[in-house]
Parts: sequence; C-alpha cells; structure tokens
Amino acid sequence: MTVSQVYDPERALSLARETLGIEAEALRAMAQRVDRSFAHAVQRVLQCRGRVVVMGMGKSGHVGRKIAATLASTGTPAFFVHPAEASHGDLGMITADDVVLGISNSGESEELTAILPLIKRMGVSLIALTGRLDSTLAQHADMVLDASVEKEACPHNLAPTASTTAQLAMGDALAVALLDARGFKADDFARSHPGGALGRKLLTHVSDVMRSGAEIPQVAPDADLMVLMREISAKGLGMSAIVDGEGQVLGIFTDGDLRRLIEQTGSSADLRALRAAQVMHPNPRTVRADALAVVAADLMEATRITSVLVVDEMGRLCGALNSNDLMRAKVI
Repeated sequence: MTVSQVYDPERALSLARETLGIEAEALRAMAQRVDRSFAHAVQRVLQCRGRVVVMGMGKSGHVGRKIAATLASTGTPAFFVHPAEASHGDLGMITADDVVLGISNSGESEELTAILPLIKRMGVSLIALTGRLDSTLAQHADMVLDASVEKEACPHNLAPTASTTAQLAMGDALAVALLDARGFKADDFARSHPGGALGRKLLTHVSDVMRSGAEIPQVAPDADLMVLMREISAKGLGMSAIVDGEGQVLGIFTDGDLRRLIEQTGSSADLRALRAAQVMHPNPRTVRADALAVVAADLMEATRITSVLVVDEMGRLCGALNSNDLMRAKVI
C-alpha cells in the first residue's frame, strides 16, 4: 500500500461529506423501521432481575463496550463479555437472571454463534442487535433490533462504518428509552459520575465549599467603619456581613461600597464616626447552605457580584463564599 503522491484536499472534503451523508441516511432509515420489537426489548430489560450482558466481536465488540457503559451510567446495570473469552470460562459471568444483548452486523460471528445454544439452555433472554434478520443470531434471539444498513460509508463497502454507527445509535436509543422508563433524573446521572463536571455541579452543595466559623466576615450594626474595614481586610472576601445579636443578616458592605462612599463624601471627610448600620446595603442577596453550589454561581453571574452570604433555614448567617471558592471546587 502506497500513499498517493498528490493529496487532493477537495476530494477529502467530498468524501467526508459523503460519509456523513451515508451514515445520516442509514440512521433515518433505521428510525423508520423501529417497531414493537424495540418496545418488547425495553420491557424485557426492565423486568430483568440481573444485568444486561453485552457481547460482540471486532468492531461490534468495541461498540458493545460503549453501549454497556452507557446503559450502566443511565440506570441499567450492564457489563461487556467478550464472546471468545466466554467460551473459555467467562460464560460463568452470565446468570439466568440476566439479559444478553448480542451484537453482530452479519449475525454470523463464529465466536458469538458458538455460545448461543448455551445461553438459551441457561434460560437467559437474548436480544439481537444485527443487520441481518435471517441470521443465526436473529433466529436464536427472543427479540431482534434491526440495525441493517443499505451500504457502508467505506468506498469499497467493506470497512464497518455505517453499520457500526447504526449499532451505536440503536444502543443509545435503548439506553434513553430505559432511563425514561425508570424515571432516571439528572441527579441520578450525577451520582454515577461524581468525578465529572456534571457530577460536581449536581452533587456539590454550598455547605461543601463555603467559608464558615471564624472565616466569615461579620460585624455588629454599631461597629464603626474602621472595625468594619479591618474585618473585610482580615477575611479576604472583599465584603462583610452586618448581623444582629441573633445572627440574622441585616446588610452587607463591600470594598466597592467604600470607594463609592469616599467619592460621595470627599477624601477630607471624617468617616471614622460612621457606623456599619449607616453604610451597609440592607437585605443583601443570600443563598441557603443546603442549596447546590451551582445555584450560588448562577446568582453571582446574574447579579454581577463576586461574593455572597450564606444563611441557614432560619435566615441566620452561617457562611460566605466567593467565585474563587467555586472555581477551586470546579463548579465553575
């Protein structure tokens, strides 16, 4: 095999568009063929007391691993078993309570068809995902998902391209139908993806990232401006809460408020006589400690502030956080 001496970028673009067009058309045609067998397959998986065991050889095996991962992450316990390894002991991983999803475009993969009688003898339900409805795999199956394609995107109609795209899409369709039937929600997804960005957004609460205890900037309403400014400087959040004796938030004062106060009164004015209650902004924006951290992030973005006070269910000050805290927690 040799590389052509002259690379034609226009031909490359043409082939890319043609490939995408062929695969898109294959998916459109497959969508029109989805019938009650699909609904029966979903019902059988929902009734399964075990797990979905996905099997496939070659490119179908690669697709199968992805389908198993998608099912598992969306509320349907699933794992992949290599058909060749199944013949050498891994068949013991399958129980009568499981459902097997066998994937083969031809439906004649030797390693897969060899174990079909054993699977059926165990009483395991078999769902076939195949491109040939008259194949050995389809004939052994309880339900058949039709993933046939008119042609591959490969110019020689040989390399699995459109067919593997069809398998992958049908697997996604199965996972989506199952997650909907199970009432699988975004927070359920987050629990199975705690290390991902979505998991952090849906599982991290304000209480997990807020400053608390002695780190909270706060003064009494009768504190003078110098005390207020020392508290802001010491706590490093660019603001301080003003609270009453019960911890209820009365107001807030920020670095920006100080600059505006100086501009309004003039540099020669004696500000030391001013009290926190006189300069604070009453009824500031707050967020509950039990709220998701992403709620605090949205509040900061919507109101163009960089810090927010945190209150408990009684409205008492219990924390504070700024955008840097949220960035460190990778919420934003």
